[in-house]
Amino acid sequence: MSDTSPTDPAAEAFEAQRDRLRAVAHRMLGSHADADDVVQEAWLRFSRQDPATIHNLAGWLTTVVGRISLDVLRSRRARPEASYDDGPPELMVTTVADGPAPEDDAVLADSVGLALLVVLESLGPSERLAFVLHDLFAVPFDEIGQILGKSAAAGKMLASRARRKVQGTEPSTIVGRERREVVHAFLTAARHGDFAGLLRVLDPEVRLVVDTPDGVIVTLGATQVAAGAQLSAGAAARGRTVLVGGLPGLVSWREDGSPLSVMAFTVAGGRITGIAIMIDPARLAAMSLPEPE
Repeated sequence: MSDTSPTDPAAEAFEAQRDRLRAVAHRMLGSHADADDVVQEAWLRFSRQDPATIHNLAGWLTTVVGRISLDVLRSRRARPEASYDDGPPELMVTTVADGPAPEDDAVLADSVGLALLVVLESLGPSERLAFVLHDLFAVPFDEIGQILGKSAAAGKMLASRARRKVQGTEPSTIVGRERREVVHAFLTAARHGDFAGLLRVLDPEVRLVVDTPDGVIVTLGATQVAAGAQLSAGAAARGRTVLVGGLPGLVSWREDGSPLSVMAFTVAGGRITGIAIMIDPARLAAMSLPEPE
């Protein structure tokens, strides 16, 4: 609940901006709770400011929210194993036989779904801020530069670099024969406990996101992800290849037939750059999953 007062003109002005600020913070952070905390901190800073000194309220508040979000992102990078409260978005799981041919690039993922979530999480804090603010919210580069403490040209360069990474996983290129082969090589190596084989197909900075009943756990780096994959060899052996929101994926079941996990892979440059795994029983139960083969 907001601490602002509807009878206060300053509070009314802030409330008019709240939804947009929350949207900016959420896209920056991927967490509703963190976004709400950032917006509330922005309100506290605004409430201590003389409104007469603010000539562009929307720009001022965007700058404040951007700087607070940037601090949160940098803190996360220093603690990559931290838990997040938001899991991956709801996903459509389809078997290869039920959908278009996997090599058909018309198989599309939701543009604000898992593919974008994974690639945004893989961006550095400054890249993510520049891309989100400019490409998603049309914030000028001079304002982005002020938030980052850099020039407008530097902000433009960061956004351009981030854009190339995002475009590298556009829905129209997510599913293809090469990507399926990379995922197949990963699963084969996992089933055989082949650590070297896993490292060959994992990007050195691969990001693993696991949705558990206690929150979302993030692991960074090929060595750590490969070690975890070795421990999950049994799940890979009991899995069925599927498409998850348009991404190549795998559904695994326990011996009693109940769903164990849903995995989705993001592939770029011939290597796996992101893996999202859902193991939360409640969320798995709510999904429409195929039957075990």
